[in-house]
Amino acid sequence: MKPLFLPLMIVLLALAMKAQAAGDPGGSGPPAFTDPVLQQVGEATARKDWAAAAAILRDALAKSPDNADYHNLYAYSVRKGTNPNMDLVFKHYNEALRLDAKHRDAHEYIGEAYLMVGNLAKAREHLAQLDKLCFFPCSQYTDLKKAVADYEAKRK
Repeated sequence: MKPLFLPLMIVLLALAMKAQAAGDPGGSGPPAFTDPVLQQVGEATARKDWAAAAAILRDALAKSPDNADYHNLYAYSVRKGTNPNMDLVFKHYNEALRLDAKHRDAHEYIGEAYLMVGNLAKAREHLAQLDKLCFFPCSQYTDLKKAVADYEAKRK
């Protein structure tokens, strides 16, 4: 079995290099696939223009109501804006999680939203979900854990 191992590895490596080169004319990696909606939202959020980000996502959701990322980011944009409608925020985070129960960003952000309305128990539920979803510590778990700890420290 050992004599076949090295030639097999060489063939697999060659195939991987060929596939990588075919994906990008420059041979520097796979092609970048971008969602124009997410690109526009990224630009708006970089400017902290939450109203523009929410408007872009509201229009995108009208065309793609089954997109969990759009629901998650729409809720996030509304939550970050001035005087957020928390009913709308929870509606869209919950829809993102209905569409994708393992959506780590939605779990983090809905947990943060629950802290905004003083519901520590629900925030902890989503922290527990992230603990299950993240085999290794992930940023969503770490960020929500810190937000929960900060919330608890302020209550003392």
